[in-house]
Amino acid sequence: MATGLKIAVVERDRDRAIQIIDGLMEAGDHDITVIGEDSGLARKLAMLNPDVVLIDLENPDRDMLEELTLASSPMERPVAMFVDRTDDRATQAAIEAGVSAYVVDGLRKERIKPILDAAIARFHMISRMRVELAATKAALAERKTIDRAKGLLMKAKGLSEEQAYALLRKTAMDQGRKVADVAAALVTASDLLK
Repeated sequence: MATGLKIAVVERDRDRAIQIIDGLMEAGDHDITVIGEDSGLARKLAMLNPDVVLIDLENPDRDMLEELTLASSPMERPVAMFVDRTDDRATQAAIEAGVSAYVVDGLRKERIKPILDAAIARFHMISRMRVELAATKAALAERKTIDRAKGLLMKAKGLSEEQAYALLRKTAMDQGRKVADVAAALVTASDLLK
């Protein structure tokens, strides 16, 4: 686990919170804030803006998981949840909420560091996958726009596909723009003229 992380610990029980803090302090020099009350969790976490959220619950309920989804922004930061008991619905809800690590059978001091390390690594892996997926979707959308623009040029000017693409590319180079931007402008103009 990287040292110097800002960690929010959501724990109602004082003794368990101390156990968590001890485990985190052994793992490195971290800025740790304990939140002892679930109410207003979203607001508290938004104010803290932690690097990692660690939540310790005996038995998570659906309301708590929904609050967690709103509060912890699991898509923005790693969230590790320790629970004593669970059921299939709670496990599924936690996964859908974006929890990076969902650990059943409670919290033990010696487990904190390796589980948080795994949660952080999993979070970063999923974040990279999200970025790659967004880039792939954007590239596909650009390709569709370019293909549509080529089709418009082929129909309007009687060009071959290669000639239509060459015209798009030349226009983009002349204007200092991307081919996809020129294609999008052509498609927009065509839609306006219909």
